[in-house]
Amino acid sequence: MEYFLSEQQQTLKGLARKIAEQRILPVRAELDEKEEFPGDLIREMAASDLLRIFIPEEYEGLGGGSLDLCLVIEELSRVCGGVAICYGANALGALPVIGYGSDEQKKKYLPDVASGKRLTAFAVTEATAGSDAANIRTTAVRSDGYYVLNGTKQFITNAGEAEIYSVVVMTDPAKGSRGASALIVEKGTPGFSFGKKEKKMGIRTSSTRELVFRDCRVPEGNLIGREGQGFIIAIRTLDRSRPGVAAQALGIAQGALEAAVEYARQRVQFGHPISAIQAVQHLLADMATEVEAARALIYATARTIDAGAKGFAEEAAMAKVFASDMAMRVTTNAVQILGGAGYMRDYPVEKMMRDAKITQIYEGTNQVVRNTIALEVLKRKALRE
Repeated sequence: MEYFLSEQQQTLKGLARKIAEQRILPVRAELDEKEEFPGDLIREMAASDLLRIFIPEEYEGLGGGSLDLCLVIEELSRVCGGVAICYGANALGALPVIGYGSDEQKKKYLPDVASGKRLTAFAVTEATAGSDAANIRTTAVRSDGYYVLNGTKQFITNAGEAEIYSVVVMTDPAKGSRGASALIVEKGTPGFSFGKKEKKMGIRTSSTRELVFRDCRVPEGNLIGREGQGFIIAIRTLDRSRPGVAAQALGIAQGALEAAVEYARQRVQFGHPISAIQAVQHLLADMATEVEAARALIYATARTIDAGAKGFAEEAAMAKVFASDMAMRVTTNAVQILGGAGYMRDYPVEKMMRDAKITQIYEGTNQVVRNTIALEVLKRKALRE
């Protein structure tokens, strides 16, 4: 379909595709097998200014919008969802500072993020607080110009590799979700360490670790926004980032569709390519339709955000849910079309199927995200009445 991308967006999309095909594709399988963080690839993206896209111009960025970011994530994910999430999580970690940080904080941190000098991460999840973000147990107590942090964050993307962490903690546990605040914590701060690197089903090149805080002293000036604003910052950050997760799912599905089409045209059974078999054709038709439907929803959602809409939680949630569920169906069908070959690591669809699964889980499981959609639908219904 024609999405009427600007000339700048077409150039951006082409650059991301070039990096994906020329630099990521040759090492994709090795990175997955070794579970190795793609530091060299991230530095190459930084050299190509891809890390400047989501940073405002006044802080040495390019001032791009949600659609720009989605286009890049989609193209990277088409080749490797693992590398793409290392890039996407860097944008996620910067969003709280971009949206709620002071000018001083933005001047201090965002130019380094734009240049790729320092990566970021976003930390909300804990053992007792995943989708239930209001149940955060990590505390921050004010003391002599500092916040003293104690607790553990779990399953944090880019952990250990990032230098800047946007962390949601409890500054007043008695107030529940209204007692949460967001702080910037720098790698190397005394009392801040990392747990073991998790071994995952998919996106294996991405680094996932615990963040451990033991009497970690963070300056009061690292508070993002105001005390008690942490829960709102977390929710609104996820609203803005969910189209990016949807774009990751879209890219993975697009890559799987292309692999399935190529294989179906080459694989001969019963004297002709399996692409001539109607059952296979129908699978491909459904896959292509779902991919395009997801793309239309994601791009429309991203444009809604870029247009300055005040509320877009429902659209962002819909894009994430639809695209991630679609990616699991498309990658599963791609494996089915390849048959036994699809189950082998020699072909990429096995990896794509593993990578697709996480998009249904992080940044809100699809079951919880559906609650967001339902609440918005019911609220709109009540307003009409």
